Amino acid sequence: MRSLRLAIGFLTVLPFAPRHSGPMGPARAYFPLVGLGLGGILAGLDLAARQVLPLPAVGALLVAALLALTRAIHTEGFLDTCDGVLGGRDRAARLEILRDSRVGAFAVVGGASLLLLKWTLVLGIPDAERTSLLALFPCLSRWGMVATMGVFPYARAQGLGTAFQAGANWRQLVLALATAALAGWLLLGSAGFVLLGGVTAFALVLGWWFKRMLGGMTGDTYGATNEVGEVAVLLLGLSVAPGLLDAPFW
Repeated sequence: MRSLRLAIGFLTVLPFAPRHSGPMGPARAYFPLVGLGLGGILAGLDLAARQVLPLPAVGALLVAALLALTRAIHTEGFLDTCDGVLGGRDRAARLEILRDSRVGAFAVVGGASLLLLKWTLVLGIPDAERTSLLALFPCLSRWGMVATMGVFPYARAQGLGTAFQAGANWRQLVLALATAALAGWLLLGSAGFVLLGGVTAFALVLGWWFKRMLGGMTGDTYGATNEVGEVAVLLLGLSVAPGLLDAPFW
């Protein structure tokens, strides 16, 4: 399916993209599915690496693997967003900074904090939920990114993110949401729905803030939404998943 291949080719290093690209809007329907595939790779790598490496090294390996598998495309967007949103004094200045390829102080501090948080959270996942949460968090964070694509306008007339508005419709949002919800239920039961609701709310609040600061979303803020969403899912997972899984109705 062409739209799925577009999603895989854009979101990962895997060579599945069709030779001739077109509107990217239909591809967003498969973002959570691609995220689930990335999570499955991480879960498998975790199971294998823990046989021979100490847990801190495994955590660093998983964070590095996710960066490599995604070409760090979302992390780059997060870094640019830190500089633009936090460094600009007004909307025009923020948008201009977002175009600048140079890395500033806010990006350095934000990037270091992001990677440290991910590493720490990966280390803290209990064994009972470890495989499920590792598989699920990239899926749910990419649903959060899709949600902001559907709800908030694009801030520029041109830019990388405009491609995801071309050919877009509500059916893609429904399919993406259904994929994320089904993955959450199969992997973590009712806790998966809690994580889905949490990351959705978090992404929409973040999108509202970006709209206020920039006038809408950009390609960089889509990436930032995914990165912050990954952290949010891991934080929520460590907070609520064990209690829900241990509840009497299970």
